[in-house]
Amino acid sequence: MDFIFMLTRDDQTVQDCLRLLDSVADLQLSHLGFKDVGVDRATLLRLHRAIKAAGATSYLEVVSTSRERALDSARLAMDLGVDWLMGGTWVDETLALLSGTGIRYLPFPGIPTGHPTRLGGTPVLVAEQCRRFEEAGCAGVDLLAYRASESSPIELVRSARQATSGHLVVAGSIASTDQIRRLASAGVDAFTVGSAAMTGTFAPHRGTLHGQLAAIIAAANGDDGGRGTSSPHAKNRH
Repeated sequence: MDFIFMLTRDDQTVQDCLRLLDSVADLQLSHLGFKDVGVDRATLLRLHRAIKAAGATSYLEVVSTSRERALDSARLAMDLGVDWLMGGTWVDETLALLSGTGIRYLPFPGIPTGHPTRLGGTPVLVAEQCRRFEEAGCAGVDLLAYRASESSPIELVRSARQATSGHLVVAGSIASTDQIRRLASAGVDAFTVGSAAMTGTFAPHRGTLHGQLAAIIAAANGDDGGRGTSSPHAKNRH
């Protein structure tokens, strides 16, 4: 299961994202992402160049909840040349914009609202949407399982996994080894962590961002709770 480190806090790209990326370069993170809000376009351009220079796969996650702003985010993804666009619910329009670019799209199933985003919707609705999105040409889905307001997070994950053969990413409010273990058991392909690493809440005794990320990588690799001190390097690279 891949760990996507989001250079974000509270659903926004952090202003010192470039410095932070440089500070954890030795971890050789192979999946790096950011949001379309929090910093200006010029910073996002520099950030994306740095991510690609590091040899990592890049992800832009849409935060905007209006149709036009979400489509503007898709245009930004095209301008940057990211590998994956995540989020948004205007699937047909977004796929039309991305056609021919090689950017893979993972929309939100369920009913996302607000900022920070909450996720409404039942497992049945999520499954129906996952099937429809795959038929439309999406590469999978970006499921805000731990932001769920109506259903059990893992029930949503299992429903999505049964409904799609595409890439299943779970994003938002992942802050513990136990959550990661459950996602792995449910067949998730990748998960994101941003705020829990930035605030030091994932592994409170590890302190620094570097320590937080090492613990998350260990958890993603199935190590004992991410508490060990073994090297996090090659296992997370794909």
